[in-house]
Amino acid sequence: MSTHPVARAGRRIALAGAVALTATLALAAPAAAHAEVESEKAQALAENVTLSFVSEAESASAGFTELRIVLPDGIAPGDVTLEEAPKGWKLKATADGYTVGGTALKAGVDAEYEIKVRQLPDAKEIAFKTIETYSNGEVSRWIELPDGGAEPEQPAPVLRLKAAAPGATPVSPSPSDSPTKSAKPSPTPSATESDVAAAGSDTDAKAAKAAKEDDNGSAGVLIGGIVVALLAGGGGAWWLVKRRAASSPS
Repeated sequence: MSTHPVARAGRRIALAGAVALTATLALAAPAAAHAEVESEKAQALAENVTLSFVSEAESASAGFTELRIVLPDGIAPGDVTLEEAPKGWKLKATADGYTVGGTALKAGVDAEYEIKVRQLPDAKEIAFKTIETYSNGEVSRWIELPDGGAEPEQPAPVLRLKAAAPGATPVSPSPSDSPTKSAKPSPTPSATESDVAAAGSDTDAKAAKAAKEDDNGSAGVLIGGIVVALLAGGGGAWWLVKRRAASSPS
């Protein structure tokens, strides 16, 4: 029994569509993994906020060993503390953010951890550029930011913030921040070791100068004494010669 031409054409179209869909999914599979951040207290100027991060595994043969995060403006490395992380993982501050890592996770296991931030900045959204490193040396970079055009292929984790609560204000900078100019004059700093050393040098110099002046004075007195002695001796000798001359017969 022969198959109707229309039926055969329908099956070919369906088969072609299935192949195309499979190919599309296969090509899109590597991009399915991503990095995310979320928080139950995502509000501008909120304090002591816990942020949860997830980096989805995209390697079938290696596990995560380290995540490096670049902090957004308004959050200093010293304002971040580690709340939860995979067993053995530690947080280390960097110049522009932090790293969290340790013993390699099993292949296919997502890296999940939580940090506490001292205060969120006054912004509508904040991005946490993330660089993932695997045990085989593979590196995945989720650092792209939206620019109003097409969606980035490797987007950085972005946290959208609600408007700040009424009356909320920025807290004072953390001690790790670089010093900034203050409206109030700063108190006079206490003496440091270098100040003490400098003061000691000045004292030694003054003492040396005084000792030199004393030496010069003593030398002057000594020379004066010698001159007087010579003059006295000369006068005595002249007197003695004159007396002998007077007493001798003419």
